[in-house]
Amino acid sequence: MKTLGLIGGMSWESTAEYYRLLNELTRDRLGGLHSAQLVLYSVDFAEIEQLQAAGRWEEAGSILAGAARSLEAAGADLLLICTNTMHKVADQVAAAVSVPLLHLADATAAAVRAAGVRRVGLLGTAFTMEQDFYRGRLASCGLDVLVPEADSRALVHRVIYEELCVGEVREESRAAYRRVIEGLVAAGAEGIVLGCTEIELLIRPEDSPVPVFPTARLHAEAAVAAALDGR
Repeated sequence: MKTLGLIGGMSWESTAEYYRLLNELTRDRLGGLHSAQLVLYSVDFAEIEQLQAAGRWEEAGSILAGAARSLEAAGADLLLICTNTMHKVADQVAAAVSVPLLHLADATAAAVRAAGVRRVGLLGTAFTMEQDFYRGRLASCGLDVLVPEADSRALVHRVIYEELCVGEVREESRAAYRRVIEGLVAAGAEGIVLGCTEIELLIRPEDSPVPVFPTARLHAEAAVAAALDGR
């Protein structure tokens, strides 16, 4: 198995899910006591969040690029950024190393297309929903991407940073997200991309009338497939 290099900690709540998923998927593929061969670099999310809020993306990218170099030096053969939002600096991170970076949006788009879905609703941080680095990547893969109205985007963003990133899963927030999903479906969404890795802690398949695409799980599935070279 190739060694996976994880750039995590954004937040550690979802990075813990990545660790669980990668090991479960490896065990499912190989059986017995097999687990994933990986190395993890977990950054301080408080520092990254401050740079996000200030629009200092290049500085945040430099931190992740340094993490990527450390992972490569530790023997990683393939890198994952364990967060959707920080794929804004994916090119900067990829340029810092000689090993490949498995882009989360590409893994997600492939799964959406394989399901026969073309028009999706996107939930995520305000950065992910409103900027082009992620929406544009999905669109370049042939998807039509819808996002919620401004007030709903603000709600989705707030719940991520104020609740999910600190391990709080509230039923009232699940109900609010359901209403946002219903609005996207009414606007024509055939599927919902959970475009923030923390959202999988809150939203389950039964919370949506259309298929949901959990990006952390899809990223992990693509990573294990790549690490095992199709085994």
